[in-house]
This record gives sequence, structure tokens and C-alpha cells, in this order.
Amino acid sequence: MNYNTKIYIAGHRGMVGSAIWRALEAKGYINLIGKTSAELDLRNQQSVANFFSEEKPAVVIDAAARVGGILANNNYPYQFLMENMQIQNNLIDSSLQADVEKFIFLGSSCIYPKLAPQPLKEDFLLTGPLEPTNEWYAVAKITGVKACEAIRKQFGKDYISLMPTNLYGPYDNFDLTTSHVLPAMIRKFHDAKHSSMSMLSTLETKVDKVEAAKEHLPVTLWGSGTPMREFLFVEDLADAVVFALENKFQDNLYNIGTGVDLTIKELAELIQKAVGHTGEIIWDSSKPDGTPRKLMDVSKMEGEGWKAKVGLEEGIQKTYQWFLENQEIFKQVRF
Repeated sequence: MNYNTKIYIAGHRGMVGSAIWRALEAKGYINLIGKTSAELDLRNQQSVANFFSEEKPAVVIDAAARVGGILANNNYPYQFLMENMQIQNNLIDSSLQADVEKFIFLGSSCIYPKLAPQPLKEDFLLTGPLEPTNEWYAVAKITGVKACEAIRKQFGKDYISLMPTNLYGPYDNFDLTTSHVLPAMIRKFHDAKHSSMSMLSTLETKVDKVEAAKEHLPVTLWGSGTPMREFLFVEDLADAVVFALENKFQDNLYNIGTGVDLTIKELAELIQKAVGHTGEIIWDSSKPDGTPRKLMDVSKMEGEGWKAKVGLEEGIQKTYQWFLENQEIFKQVRF
């Protein structure tokens, strides 16, 4: 590995892929390749094979996927299963055929059984039923993990799978229909605060404005607030990918996380504070909670020499600041 090694980052414009691109550039890597979905449809086997034949990358990092929260997974199960399998299978097989020596496959902690013991160890894979609300995405990612493991076993290539916990950060998806829990909360609290401030301009007296400013519009959140979740700042994941790129690991599957979790209610309170929202939080218990707890055992990755650096409160502040600086992207959908 050297700074001129040709590295292809699939999904380089997404939250994860763009963070990896920035991390590699910061380390001095100068031969990075990225293609937009318009330039290369990763679901098309022949197009992907032609791309590998022409570009001949030495390293492939698979950060491309169709992703979304509970609602999106429930509404589009076939797309979440099939499109993710098409994308990763084309990338993995083309990498093998093109003799790519290093392949880093990125998945998700949802590959583990819904009721697996906590914290989640890599050995728990395929030991029980999955969480029904995201099983389609999980099944696709499991096949990617096993494909990389099979190549490692049969052909001796350095193909590894990194399974991050819940990710957040710059370039996240803040759309209220398709986003994950943390960015959705940022968006909801921000929009409720913004709408409250807009309403002040319609009030006539100073007393009315002072009274109205004391409390922002309420925010309704899904579920009971009791499930526990772990969150990883995306730049930490990018750092882990660079670490994996520059080192040869002993095994094929590694969890990437902080090893620390909190309740969704505690998360909401942290985000509410960061945004500066002062209204009521309403929990809609008619909506699903998902898996009761999902904490990663990160001891295996720490044994290789890597550990997360960014704390949750700091990461939320950085993410909200990025959100504020990129408001034009989010104006089309209001709370």
C-alpha cells in the first residue's frame, strides 16, 4: 500500500463514502476513484465488470447501498433486499475477477439477531431471527459478509467486512420519510423551533411575543423512547476504514462502534439541547420501537489497534452545525 495506490470508493458521494474519501485525502492518498450512480449503475453486472476492466483498481471500498429507516424498510422490502444484493454482488465478484487484492465491505449492526445477547459479538451472526423491520437489508448485508469470507477462505485474498453501529454526521439523510433516528430528530427539533420563531412575527404585542417564545412547538417521536442504541460519528468510521486499509487483520468480520449506548429518550434530550428546542416531546407508542437494544462488542477491533475518538455530544454538535450550514439541501421538505 502506498499513497499512489488506485482506490475505488463505491458510493463516494454518500455520507459514509464521502467521509472515507476525505479521510484518505487527508492521509495523502492521491489516486482515488469515484463514480456517481448516473455514471455507473452498480446494479448492472456488465457495467460494473466493464468499469473494473477499464480502471483496474488495486483496492475497493464498498460504501454503496440502498439505506433507510424503519419506514423505508417496511415500505420497500424487495428493493432493500434485491438492490443491495445486486450492488454488493457485482462489486465483490468483479473485484475477484479483476484480481483486486484488498476489498473492504461495509455493512450494519442489523445483521445480528434481534434478541442476541448484549453486547453483540461477531460470533452471534446467524444464531437467531432478525429484527423484522429491517430484515430485508440485513439479509442482503449478511450475504455480502459471507461472500467476502468465502473469497478469503477459498482464494486467500484480503477481503474483510466492517460492521458499524448506527452512523450519523455530515452529509447524513435528513429527509423525514427515509432518514434514520438521529438525523430525523435533528430535523424535527430544528423545524419545530424554526416554525415557532416564524410564528412570533405574526404576534402584535411584545408581551405576546415573550410568552410565545418561552416554549417551541412540540415534537412527536416514534415509539416509547426506551430502546437503547449506540451511535458512531461517521468520521470515526472513515478513520477505521483507513486503519483497515493500512493493516492486515487476522479475521474477516469486525464490529465498528463506541461500545457505549443510551436510550432513545436520552438521545432525544441531547439533540433537543444541541438544537435549542424548548418544547414538549411527545412519544407515539403506537409506532414500533424496533430491536430493544443493539450495543456492539468492539473488543475485537480494539484488539487490532483501533478505537473510536468522537463522543456523542460532540458529534451531534458537529452534525447540527453542518446541517445549519447546508440548509438549501433541506428546504424542500418541511416539518
